[in-house]
Amino acid sequence: MGVQSNQIFVNLPVKDLQKSMEFYKQIGYEFNPQFTDEKAACMIIGENIFAMLLVQSFFKTFTKKELPDTHETTGVIIALSAESREQVNEIVDKAIAAGGKETSDPSDHGFMCYRSYQDLDGHYWEVMYMDPHAANG
Repeated sequence: MGVQSNQIFVNLPVKDLQKSMEFYKQIGYEFNPQFTDEKAACMIIGENIFAMLLVQSFFKTFTKKELPDTHETTGVIIALSAESREQVNEIVDKAIAAGGKETSDPSDHGFMCYRSYQDLDGHYWEVMYMDPHAANG
């Protein structure tokens, strides 16, 4: 069997930590103050899912690679599930109102729908809903 993981921490470089935190707060995310300081912020996405927003200079201490310009390139798509179609729209609409940019037209396949946005640093987020009954039948 594969490796069992209890939590996931996605590390994202950001240019302005305070602006990024405010952006995500407007969407509805909260931060764990125990793991938040002037260099990093721990955004709570779910019970065991976190995004570590790291100031670019601090992020660079973890890698020898250059950081990409995420406004021009995509290195990762962070896909999150929502509880309903309405919640997909609510989350993405809040992201856009907070300064994010919708990255494509909404997609609806009947049993599944999704929308995506870029945050202030160009990171690509996809929010999707899949009807659990359609998946079983």
